[in-house]
Amino acid sequence: MRKTKAKKRILLPDPKFNDILVTRFVNNLMYDGKKSTSYDVFYDAIEIVQKRTPDVDGLETFKKALSNITPAVEVRSRRVGGATFQIPSEIRPERKLSMGIKWMILYARKRNEKSMAQKLAGEIVAAAKEEGAAYKKKEDVHKMAEANKAFSHFRF
Repeated sequence: MRKTKAKKRILLPDPKFNDILVTRFVNNLMYDGKKSTSYDVFYDAIEIVQKRTPDVDGLETFKKALSNITPAVEVRSRRVGGATFQIPSEIRPERKLSMGIKWMILYARKRNEKSMAQKLAGEIVAAAKEEGAAYKKKEDVHKMAEANKAFSHFRF
């Protein structure tokens, strides 16, 4: 590659839970640079999760949900002799996490609750129970990788 690789920016932990993962999630949740609004939505969602699952801490439920929807493998397209094959490959940890975060936010936005905090809370609770749209997406990706295991010798 001609250009140098971009340096990783250091994220500051969030003010309430002092967690870098929360900051990363909020950065993905943010629209138009409105970070304080994103923090409000996230903290409200965690409170709703806390009310729905009183026996477990809200942040722990969030982390469990996120680990449930992070994929381990994905399929990538590769052209071999005029044919395009879907080749399963391992995902590096950084990408796993970002895919899980993006899926959770995407499917939370598509839910049919009143506020974004309620939508996000619903998706977190569903993912923690290993159900919901984001978890289904992960399962579908894994099924695709399993179905195309025969082409793994084309790995690049």
